[in-house]
Amino acid sequence: MSDRMYRLILGILLLISLYFEIGYLMYFLIGMLFFEGATNLRVPLLLRKLQGKSATDSHLAPIQQRNRFHFEAERAWRLIVGLMLLITYVLFYDKMWFFPWFMGFAILGAGASGVCPGLICVKWAGCR
Repeated sequence: MSDRMYRLILGILLLISLYFEIGYLMYFLIGMLFFEGATNLRVPLLLRKLQGKSATDSHLAPIQQRNRFHFEAERAWRLIVGLMLLITYVLFYDKMWFFPWFMGFAILGAGASGVCPGLICVKWAGCR
């Protein structure tokens, strides 16, 4: 599984959770994002290792610039997405209900197109 496919599935699950108001699925996704961001045990990497494939994404190499931080961009992206979902869905959903929907569609679009503006910004900020 590639990170692109992971983002596609994550976006679909976020939208399903929001549309059918499945709170437990949303809490699971937020917890999974925090767990993956904190431990760097990511689902796509684990599945690639189980399949015996290489665990690197060479197609993202042109995006990398100066590495100011010794922190992976995918890991930072997962922490940022988890934090934003935690703030907007768990704490302020009555006032910011549109933001989790926007994130779900944006992540779905990033998975479908292969271009994630959030990940590009994190890489531009200096993560490797």
